[in-house]
Formats: sequence, structure tokens, C-alpha cells
Amino acid sequence: MNKTIKAVLLVIGIILLAYGVYTMVVPETQVSIGDVSLIEVQDNTNSFIIISLGIVAVVLSLIKGKN
Repeated sequence: MNKTIKAVLLVIGIILLAYGVYTMVVPETQVSIGDVSLIEVQDNTNSFIIISLGIVAVVLSLIKGKN
């Protein structure tokens, strides 16, 4: 692969990993009205998909080509 493509894949992979971890770590949404508190359960399925795409992009950028 080209060095340019590898660099782009590495940058995209790092960005995807950071965004996936951020969306997973962000606290759950809480709404409190008086004595009643409504808590929305966080679904991390999208975060796992984004993190796995980031890992794939980083691994692809680190694979050596033919010499």
C-alpha cells in the first residue's frame, strides 16, 4: 500500500477509536423532575462497532506490503 493511504488509515483509525471510547464513557442521560427520576439506559452497540472499525483501520495501516 501507499504511504499516504497508510497514514490516512492510521489517522482515521485513531479518530474512530477515540470517538468510540468517548461515546461509551459519556454518562447516561438522566432527567429528574421532582421526586421522579428517569434514566435512559445507554446502548453501547454503536460504540463497539465504531471501536472495532477503528481497530481494523489501525491494523490495516500497520501491515507491511511487498518490498
